[in-house]
Amino acid sequence: MATEHEETAWMNEHSQVTLAELALLSGLPDEMLVELVECGALFPLDPGAAQWNFSARCVVTMRKVGRLRDDFELDANALAVALSFLERIRELEDQLRAAHAQMPRQFLR
Repeated sequence: MATEHEETAWMNEHSQVTLAELALLSGLPDEMLVELVECGALFPLDPGAAQWNFSARCVVTMRKVGRLRDDFELDANALAVALSFLERIRELEDQLRAAHAQMPRQFLR
């Protein structure tokens, strides 16, 4: 049985990827990534630069976008809306965790 080989890249919050690298790592075509930038769902570190670079954290998000696109056949505008909802949910979950951390244990039962 043949094993699949995937390229591995070590990234941290300070890592950057180019548009081409983001496309390769996320599985999304360059054109879709450009559309997501134009929709305001994806933000290059320097939008005025000749070559866009992105935070490496975008890779995970764009992989989610790829799954949403494939599963629900969404276009870039719909993906932008879905991403904004997912980001808002993440923010609310963070706030809820912070609020729970500040509550006395007796109220959490």
